[in-house]
Amino acid sequence: MLFNSVSFLIFFPVVVLGYFVIPAKVKNLWLLIASYYFYMSWQPVYALLILFSTISTFVCGLLIDSARSRKRKKLYLAVNIIINIAILFYFKYFNFFVETLLELFPSLSIAKNNNMLAVVGISFYTFQSLGYCIDVYNGKTEKETNFLDYALFVSFFPQLVAGPIERSTNFLPQLKKTYKFDYDRVTDGLVMMAWGFFKKLAVADTAALLVNAVYNDVTNYTGVQLVLATVLFAFQIYCDFSGYSDIAIGAANVLGFKLMRNFYHPYFAQNVVDFWRRWHISLSGWFMDYIYIPLGGSRKGNVRTYVNIMITFLISGLWHGAAYTFVVWGALNGLYNVCERLLFGKKQRQIRQRQKNGLPVKQPPLYRRIFNALVTFAFIDFSWIFFRANSMTDAVYIVRNLFSDIGSLFAPGYITSMLTPMGFFDKNGWAVILCIVIMMAVEMWEGKDTLVQRINKCPWPVRWAFYYSVIILIALFGYFGQSQFIYFQF
Repeated sequence: MLFNSVSFLIFFPVVVLGYFVIPAKVKNLWLLIASYYFYMSWQPVYALLILFSTISTFVCGLLIDSARSRKRKKLYLAVNIIINIAILFYFKYFNFFVETLLELFPSLSIAKNNNMLAVVGISFYTFQSLGYCIDVYNGKTEKETNFLDYALFVSFFPQLVAGPIERSTNFLPQLKKTYKFDYDRVTDGLVMMAWGFFKKLAVADTAALLVNAVYNDVTNYTGVQLVLATVLFAFQIYCDFSGYSDIAIGAANVLGFKLMRNFYHPYFAQNVVDFWRRWHISLSGWFMDYIYIPLGGSRKGNVRTYVNIMITFLISGLWHGAAYTFVVWGALNGLYNVCERLLFGKKQRQIRQRQKNGLPVKQPPLYRRIFNALVTFAFIDFSWIFFRANSMTDAVYIVRNLFSDIGSLFAPGYITSMLTPMGFFDKNGWAVILCIVIMMAVEMWEGKDTLVQRINKCPWPVRWAFYYSVIILIALFGYFGQSQFIYFQF
């Protein structure tokens, strides 16, 4: 069931109404049933996979807590990690693994499974469940003894299929409370949802019409067309994913739950390291705590630090998809981080130390911040080529032809002649640009606040003007083709 579907517009009010009218002791059961129904709306068999992951990690938490020796605790954790990663590997990476083996060893008699079930959101709930087990093992969270609460922690429908990847320390305690209807809280949640729908429908889905036209047939396009499609994809993926997160956070807030912030104005980042503190914050934090730090983090010298960064980003690339394009995307971002630390690491550490000590940090002038943000965007956007390309062959073609027509850019009518074949004027190209400008202006206006915090500081005429403006923009420029969210495939 997609957020941007008629089914969800019926499902969500029913769930909310039921939640606030039924007795407190069955509220979590109601949400659990709703969550499983939500997930099974794609494929009923999905319920078996998420139920297995839930049971195995729940039992693992109990066994780790009851074990008397560290060695036995580690054994229980290792077995559970292996089981869950094996399931993830089978449903997500098996065919990619077979293809790679056949390329290396053509004589092997091994076949792909062409009937493999594509499981929506399996990477998200698997990582969330494993994070709980690891936290119990490390003593960061208490074991959960109520299976109903734990099952809801794993399957909570707003963030089930595309995050944020919640931590047990944040979300499990919330499931022990009961929430009553609160007008202000519900209004805040609906505002977040509306802003998420604006990002998804008016920016991401409309931009996708142009991006897909180019990226699904790259050899028929060149130069300006490839550059524009690549830039638009940067905003498509951001608005698609952050839009989902906003809807998820808003829907949870309507019910009374607080999910973590998943994006913080990433395209205003001043460098690549800063970008990764702002982009998909829940996953970046997960990789930091459960991959990078256990590998040794930055505690074992510079060379080991750089190796750990590369390993972490390569795993992140594979997490996103079973294809060489994702591996290259991860490697590029790892390389960016390593190079940045080599060139500017000392200065960045000094700034972070001053911030940690509560000392003032001198901000660079505005022109410098704009320049830094543009350079950072250029590097990140280049890596998005490999994320979006349908194959390495397509990605290489795009890279080679990005600036193939640079000498003709200022010829009269040239840009218009390039934009027309890709459907820029037929597919609301100008509307997409307008909505992107509006979105970026709103993010600049937010500052360090969340959107809801910033709006609540405004007088009521400004608030209502904002609400109606968002609704009008969605109605005028939104694409209502019920397209799937990009991160559902992960």
